[in-house]
Amino acid sequence: MKVVLYCRVSTEKESQETSLARQREELEKLSDSHGFQVSGVICDRASGYDLDRPGILDLLDTIENEKIDAVLVQDETRIGRGNAKIALLHFLYKKGIKVYCYAQNGELELSESDSMVLKIVSMVEEYQRKLHNLKIKRGMERAVKNGYRPEKNLKGKRNPDGRERKEVPVEEIIRLRDNGLTFQEIAATMRGFGYQVSKATVHRRYREYMEETGHDK
Repeated sequence: MKVVLYCRVSTEKESQETSLARQREELEKLSDSHGFQVSGVICDRASGYDLDRPGILDLLDTIENEKIDAVLVQDETRIGRGNAKIALLHFLYKKGIKVYCYAQNGELELSESDSMVLKIVSMVEEYQRKLHNLKIKRGMERAVKNGYRPEKNLKGKRNPDGRERKEVPVEEIIRLRDNGLTFQEIAATMRGFGYQVSKATVHRRYREYMEETGHDK
């Protein structure tokens, strides 16, 4: 497994350098004992309660760019403290990144309370995703019911004369708005059909159309 060694101290005092050196030494031993391949060593000098740490940002970049399998820490507090720790662990576990702990000589075992919080966070995130998808589905169903036919407008969907997906079909925005959909529902519907637009973009295009055609006077 490819791993990153993450070391952290809370201040930039010179006296903390020995702590960083000791953490690195311990994590190298942990890596050797498990036969890991060390891809990098990252050292932070910041509070564990902060998310905005140079080392953490470097760690996230390394995970994305080098296909890291695990992060090694001296103990769980080195990842972070309080909400910052929960947020970072949640991110790592979502990415499929394991966390190994020198203090536990193996994969990190969370406390019962931390495990419960992570489960709650995952459940909330899943339900938010379901609600978002349901909202898109409702908007799409309302649009189709009111006459919207995406196959006539999506180029590349066996309709060479249609519009490119990156364009915003203003005429459809107007028609959906006339059929009673909110700007947020229209944006969700457009995204469901492949147009990457926000509520603000939909509203702006609608206002531009109204001004150009004189309907806002």
